[in-house]
Amino acid sequence: MQFRLEPRGERAIFWVYASPALAIVLTIVTTMALFALMGAPPVKGIYTFLIAPLLGSAGISALALRATPLIMIGIGLALCYRANVWNIGADGQFTLGAIVGGGLALHFPNAPFFVLYPAVLLGGILGGMGWAAIVAVLKTRFNANEILTSLMLTYIAALLLVWLVTDPWRDPRGFGFPQSAMFSPNATTPIIIPGTTIDLGSLLAILLALALWQILGRSVLGFQLRVAGAAPRAARYAGFSNNRLIWIALMISGGLSGLAGIIEVTGPIGQLTTSVTPGYGFTAVIVAFLGRLQPIGVIFAGLLLALSYLGGDAAQIDLHLPNAVTGIFQGILLFYLLACDILILYRFKRLAPSPRPVATEALT
Repeated sequence: MQFRLEPRGERAIFWVYASPALAIVLTIVTTMALFALMGAPPVKGIYTFLIAPLLGSAGISALALRATPLIMIGIGLALCYRANVWNIGADGQFTLGAIVGGGLALHFPNAPFFVLYPAVLLGGILGGMGWAAIVAVLKTRFNANEILTSLMLTYIAALLLVWLVTDPWRDPRGFGFPQSAMFSPNATTPIIIPGTTIDLGSLLAILLALALWQILGRSVLGFQLRVAGAAPRAARYAGFSNNRLIWIALMISGGLSGLAGIIEVTGPIGQLTTSVTPGYGFTAVIVAFLGRLQPIGVIFAGLLLALSYLGGDAAQIDLHLPNAVTGIFQGILLFYLLACDILILYRFKRLAPSPRPVATEALT
């Protein structure tokens, strides 16, 4: 029995939403098989990885903390990708947001909370926007590929952070460790639910996702961004400025990534260290596509990918598996998502069996 891919002629709406669900199921099945190969019981392994971290209020709080940066970055990347602007350097914009906002927190520790904390958040946003602005200039002025430039800037940001915390901003009371001093309480993200670790950042992530959902779906700017991504020629014919839309997309994405960075260091971390991100900017690429480039979908995708971080920690502790299972799970999920997305534009068609050749006997 043979099959071939046949173009549908139009997008299959069913598979637009069924593809992520199928990818998740296939990822779970494949992850269970990998657990078995690594010597862990598959059912217990997937329970430990995806269910056990959600049991109890502590697990829910940890999930919210992990999901916050993924949602913030993911909605910005979703907007960029809808506009056909391929920002891959959100991790660098995240880091610059942490650096700029964290620098304000370190240099003005005694300023009042209602002055310092908004200034720190604004500094984080501007830091991310400034780093994304470099990509925008190179794209609009020199037509440089934004995938390469944004990605290379990520490594520059990481090295800049290492230099800062090992030399000018290193804590003199930190026993020589490469880290800054702890931020003052006036620069710390406040907890919004007493008795948990859920802070203001989680609420901001949801509100920003709802705001961007409105912008993309109900505003002239959102319409222009969607048209520029789906039909660039039509956008130019309609008089939309491509350079202007590139700048807007990168500024929004960079600002949200920078905001995520400063909330991360003023919340769970509380200081600047040599690494303030475990790769949130790259994981958020999966979040954006798993959420179908829709801000509301990004919320649920962010929660799932945040769960993979918690599951990796739990699997390492309870099953003695390497923490790399988190990256493996995320990579498998992206692979299956891209594979299943083929069904949106193509269908499998069964080929009719070819007739068997009729054997003829030689005449004697």
